[in-house]
Amino acid sequence: MTTQRGSRDVPTAEIGDGHPLSLALIALTVVSGLVDAICYLGLGRVFTANMTGNIVIVGFALAGAPGFSVKGSLVSLAAFLVGAVAAGRLANAFRGRHRVPWVRAAVWCEATLLGVATAVAFAAGGTPPYPVIALIALAMGMRNGTMGRLGVPGMSTTVVTRTLAGLAADSRLAGGTDRRAARRSIAVSAMIVGAVPGAWLVLHHGIGWPLLATTLVVAATASTYRERA
Repeated sequence: MTTQRGSRDVPTAEIGDGHPLSLALIALTVVSGLVDAICYLGLGRVFTANMTGNIVIVGFALAGAPGFSVKGSLVSLAAFLVGAVAAGRLANAFRGRHRVPWVRAAVWCEATLLGVATAVAFAAGGTPPYPVIALIALAMGMRNGTMGRLGVPGMSTTVVTRTLAGLAADSRLAGGTDRRAARRSIAVSAMIVGAVPGAWLVLHHGIGWPLLATTLVVAATASTYRERA
């Protein structure tokens, strides 16, 4: 994929595992593990990055399964879609320019939304309000919309189902060449690296501190991401 290229950009389909964009996306994948722990464990079994899970949860709740929130999932779905629309508009605004300012702008927007969600979570105390769900889902909608435009193979940053399928389908066991096996393995590991401390923080300290961690990691990613122009 070659959208959002500058004159010296490496096409996103060709970037290596050590490329600055790849490293930034690995950091964001760690954040996704944190976010999933926050939302599923701390916001009433709601997903904000994985909309497949949210749709299934709505089905569970409508069938009368206890412990699931139709309202929370619908709030997340709506906010996610708004975030994805915003990501598309942002990408169009940077069309034809070097991808670095576009990606940095998108990541800064995510950091800002997570920062506001963090402030709301701390202010609300023990009861996470729907605005926290909406703010996180907005951030993840922007992330997914941006990743869709970037099109970096093996790096979705929010779900690993396709990553795992590609890892298995392209493996030598399946008659493949293990193409992008390292990248895919790193992506899966990064999700776990975020989920473990995220779950521990939610279970022992609530959602505020892990949300603060997501904000800091995303802000650091936006600040340090550079490419040679």
